[in-house]
Amino acid sequence: MCGRYSASKDPATLAAEFDAVDATDEADTRPDYNVAPTREKITVVERHPRDEEGTPDPDTTVRSLRVMRWGLVPFWAKDKSVGAKMINARSESVGSKPAFKSSLAKRRCLVPADGWYEWRRDGKVKQPFFMTPADGSSIAMAGLWSTWKDKEADAEADPLVSYTILTTDAIGQLTEIHERMPLLLPRESWAAWLNPDLEDVSELLTPTPELVAALELRPVSDAVNSVRNNGPELMARHEPAPSLDEPALFDPASGQ
Repeated sequence: MCGRYSASKDPATLAAEFDAVDATDEADTRPDYNVAPTREKITVVERHPRDEEGTPDPDTTVRSLRVMRWGLVPFWAKDKSVGAKMINARSESVGSKPAFKSSLAKRRCLVPADGWYEWRRDGKVKQPFFMTPADGSSIAMAGLWSTWKDKEADAEADPLVSYTILTTDAIGQLTEIHERMPLLLPRESWAAWLNPDLEDVSELLTPTPELVAALELRPVSDAVNSVRNNGPELMARHEPAPSLDEPALFDPASGQ
């Protein structure tokens, strides 16, 4: 299973767009036009702030940008390598999967992106496309996050914070590209999705037709097939069909 998306906006721009404070600290937040699994990228979370003793304030929440590792590692995992297999979670079954059930109820996030890449099969040829809002705004992919502590590491070492992206059946024009798509959340759903006190978000697990209709499905160069390539030219329109095979983003065969 493989995944690619583009995340080129700086923290200040995303903080304004998502009405959040920048808590990325000194993390690497340089533009990444070919985001691949296990990389650390910006997400949006909303939590109750804690005092010096670690007690949360139940009357206040703060929405912030946080850097996490793509590929969710459950707290009970023996090794962080399991995260490479958990970059996606199926919205249809996420509430019943041990790896994701707790995060769905208590630890949800948004994953900002310029858009995502997908490969359309035409015989033996796979043509890459870039799905992006026509108005240049960011998409907000529904995500879940978790923390994991290496039992072999120093007791003072920071835990690994990781995330996964929810997927759903493709709708509208996206069915022409692939049968699956990331779950995109409209702005009016952000507050509910991020609400740390709301455990039942089942009503938000279905795709929004208006968001899909507003996307541009742009054919791009097969240069995106290689994670070594990383520049804004990957998002540029490129008509010729590629000849290289590339695993699909949000692969339904993963069972997630």
